[in-house]
Amino acid sequence: MDPLTPRSLTRGAGQTLTEQLAQRFASQIGQRLLRAGTRLPSVRDCARRHQVSPATVVGAYDLLQAQGLVEARPQRGFFVRGNSPGPSSASAAPSRSQVPRGAPVDATALIRGMFRPASALPSPGVGTLPEPWLDAALLQRALRHVSGAASAGGWLGYGNPAGDETLRLALTRRLADLGVPAQAEQIVTTVGATQGLDLVSRTLLQPGDAVLVDEPGWAIEFARLARLGVRILPVPRGAQGPDLAVMEALCREHRPRLYATVSVLHNPTGASLSAASAHQVLRLAEANDFTIVEDDSYAWFAPPHAFRLSSLDGLRRTVLVSGFSKILTPQWRVGFVAAAPALAERIVDTKLLSTLTSPAPLEQAVAWCLDKGQLRRHAERIVTRLDAARARSQRLAEDAGCRFASPPQGLFGWIDTGVDTDRLALAMLDEGWLLAPGSLFHAVRQPSTLMRINFATTQDARFWRRLAVARSHI
Repeated sequence: MDPLTPRSLTRGAGQTLTEQLAQRFASQIGQRLLRAGTRLPSVRDCARRHQVSPATVVGAYDLLQAQGLVEARPQRGFFVRGNSPGPSSASAAPSRSQVPRGAPVDATALIRGMFRPASALPSPGVGTLPEPWLDAALLQRALRHVSGAASAGGWLGYGNPAGDETLRLALTRRLADLGVPAQAEQIVTTVGATQGLDLVSRTLLQPGDAVLVDEPGWAIEFARLARLGVRILPVPRGAQGPDLAVMEALCREHRPRLYATVSVLHNPTGASLSAASAHQVLRLAEANDFTIVEDDSYAWFAPPHAFRLSSLDGLRRTVLVSGFSKILTPQWRVGFVAAAPALAERIVDTKLLSTLTSPAPLEQAVAWCLDKGQLRRHAERIVTRLDAARARSQRLAEDAGCRFASPPQGLFGWIDTGVDTDRLALAMLDEGWLLAPGSLFHAVRQPSTLMRINFATTQDARFWRRLAVARSHI
């Protein structure tokens, strides 16, 4: 992709069009996608590309000049300055103009929404299944089985730091079904997939390292990486996978250590990686010596033929992270990391410094669900129900005047409302509905007309009617 290729600006947002356009160029300059000496589009051409007035472009270029990022050359135009003082990556602290005024929802608020009482109105933006969809009886059977087993005596000590052996053996069989070869010693259990991602990052990264991430992507991942002091390099994510031209340019300029991605049922778009893109990503990883961390949290919602980088690579340069909270229950914080043997040992060391071990009783209960086929049958029922919910949500969304920016798949829908979703989220929050506005899914927060919906929690026609009314007033 040409780094000058425009994305639509958001009218009526907390930022002016001038600020948005200036921020877009500043981000590309900061990532060195626009290098020193590059000529910016003419005022007329830029106005045509972004469907704005020439005055808006002139204002944006003036802002870039004031920030020391570009210079005007008489009779020639605007050029990126050498040794620009702008941010070195998208992880740099945003300026006041980069933060939407009055943004009602942040990543923490969205997570807190998952802890609302069951009697509250559904939260269309949350990332979990509704409680009535889950199988409490299955959980009770699994706990009764492991509580009565002879192995329960082993609960009196710390247990194996790598995780319960019965679960790690069950996971080797599960991963084999997905085409990912792994032995038990290559698997480390974790307190949910989130801890798995964190352990891998803490094992492989140092402050100042560069990390490639999908954009749009998950705000929690951006926030977690930022707290580690790394430089976040967003790569535009499309229907087939990451924008390979941008990824290659970022590799050339920044020598990243890691690429964090979701290959199957990407959050928030629902898209899955194509085989052709997977081969190219692995080629770039090999050529530039970075590790790929593949978040497979939505594996149980995916079709059997879904393509994973780790199945192609065989866990040589890839690390697979997944868990069971999405499909069984959020309270069972059971996850795992699958990696090359030497890296798995290093991850165990990192785990010892955080949680020592992970809870054997729950890990044994999950192993029982896997080995007895109970989890597979439960997942099949969920997928059937989710298919029906997705079809209904799609009809309701389109009737409310929205369109899907990505083909509806999996748990999440990525929809274009046509209005600033930060403002829309604020209006809907007053009525008890918690949305996930598109600005949450950018490494540097910016206005967006997009938002993520959970197909399982957007079945209430009242929500869509109120959304249509709120849209009409923005």
